[in-house]
Amino acid sequence: MFSQAIQAASIATKSRPQYLLRQPLEKRAAAVRRALARVASAPMAEEILAAYFVECRKEVLVAWLDRVGLAHEDGVLKDEHPKCPAKTKLTQHVKGFLAEAKDPDRALLLSAFGAQSAIDWPALDGLVEAAKA
Repeated sequence: MFSQAIQAASIATKSRPQYLLRQPLEKRAAAVRRALARVASAPMAEEILAAYFVECRKEVLVAWLDRVGLAHEDGVLKDEHPKCPAKTKLTQHVKGFLAEAKDPDRALLLSAFGAQSAIDWPALDGLVEAAKA
């Protein structure tokens, strides 16, 4: 996951990966953020965030999937294109999920989940934006 992010950043900044690896952490992180924010990097950003939650923050991912009632196996969805819950239910799920713990990764998970190409839940995007305000 880290090497993919560095590779994307090095392509975006037109520099060699070795150069980025020698930079201070703050500069590397900024380069990765800029690279992943590009529209052309959306599939890579989607993959990196999915890997982050499945491998590093599985408990947060599983808590969300269980809350919305999506069938999964150890955090991996069984249905490739799950149906969106009714807006009132989804609103309750989002508010409850975010209120359950003061963890910034919860909001990141909701944003990343809604941005996945397999998830067509337009109401989720609005709820996440409203929660940020």
